[in-house]
Amino acid sequence: MVPGLVDPFKDMLDRQGFVVLDGGLATTLEAHGHDLNDELWSARLLLENPGAVLRVHREFLGAGADCLITASYQASLDGFARCGLNAEAGAAAIRSSVDLAVKARREFLESQEAAAARSTPLIAASIGPYGAYLADGSEYSGRYDIDDGALRAFHAPRWGILADTEADLLACETIPSLREAAVLLGLLADTPGVWAWFSFSCRDGVHLNDGSRFVDAVRLCAGAGRVVAVGVNCTAPDHVAALISAARAETDGPIIVYPNSGETYDATSRTWCPAVSDVLWEDRVRSWFSAGAQGIGGCCRIGPQKIAMTRRVLNGG
Repeated sequence: MVPGLVDPFKDMLDRQGFVVLDGGLATTLEAHGHDLNDELWSARLLLENPGAVLRVHREFLGAGADCLITASYQASLDGFARCGLNAEAGAAAIRSSVDLAVKARREFLESQEAAAARSTPLIAASIGPYGAYLADGSEYSGRYDIDDGALRAFHAPRWGILADTEADLLACETIPSLREAAVLLGLLADTPGVWAWFSFSCRDGVHLNDGSRFVDAVRLCAGAGRVVAVGVNCTAPDHVAALISAARAETDGPIIVYPNSGETYDATSRTWCPAVSDVLWEDRVRSWFSAGAQGIGGCCRIGPQKIAMTRRVLNGG
C-alpha cells in the first residue's frame, strides 16, 4: 500500500456515512462446492484455484460491498512452509490474495454501470490470528503456548508482505485476546503510513474469547495511532448490540461489526451447528447502525444475499 496521511476508511465514511463490508469468503467458497477441509482453509485456493476467490470477490462487490477482505486470513509463511512452499513462493501466494481483490475491484469498476454512483471499494488485507495457523480452534480461546516475541515473529513476515501491496489498509480480525492485539498494534506502530482496523472475536456481550473485557480492547486500540476502526467479527449476532454499546462508551472513532450467522463451528468435526433466531438480518443491521456501528458486514455463513440486504438497509431501504 502507498503510505499516506489520509485514513482511507474515514475518507469513505465522510463521503457516504457508512461502509458495507463483505461477507464470509471461505464459507461462500464452500457454498460453491469447494472443499476447504484443510489447514490452509481458503488460503489453499490461492494456490489451487485463484479464480474461485476472484469469483467470490466479484459477487460481494456486485451485492454492494464497499470493502473486500482478502483471502490471507489463514495465509502465512509458516503455514505455506508446512505445505512444502519455500519462503519466496509463500510470499508470492500471500501477495496474490491482494492481487485478486485488486483485479476484482478493477473489473467491477470497469463493467458495472452502478459503480459510478458508488465510492471506489476499499481492499483490506486480512491478518488472521496465530490460532488460525494452528488450525486447532485456538483462535476461539486465544490460548497460545508461545511468548509475545514468538507471536510477533510469526506475524511480522506476513504483515510486512501485505503492507507492501496495493491494499488500502490491513484488517486485523478475529483477534481473541488483548495480548495478540498488543503485538499487532506494535507492528502497526513500527510501520509508518499504514492503516489498520482491529476486530475482536467475542464469546458474549462483554468478553473476548480469552476472557478479557472487550472495553479494555477498545481502549487499547483507541489509544493507538492509525487504527481506522475497532469492532467485532466472527461473533454471534445476538451479542453485537451490547458490544457496540460498550465500544461507543469508550471511543468516538468508527465501530465495525461483521458477525457470523450465529451458527456454532465445531473445530473437531469441522461442521456447523444451526442457530435458531426469529430476528431478521435487516432488523439487526438497522439496530446496529442506529446503535453506532458505521461499518457493517458479515463473517462465517454470511453470503452475498445478506450483504445485498445490508446495502439496501443502509441506503435507507
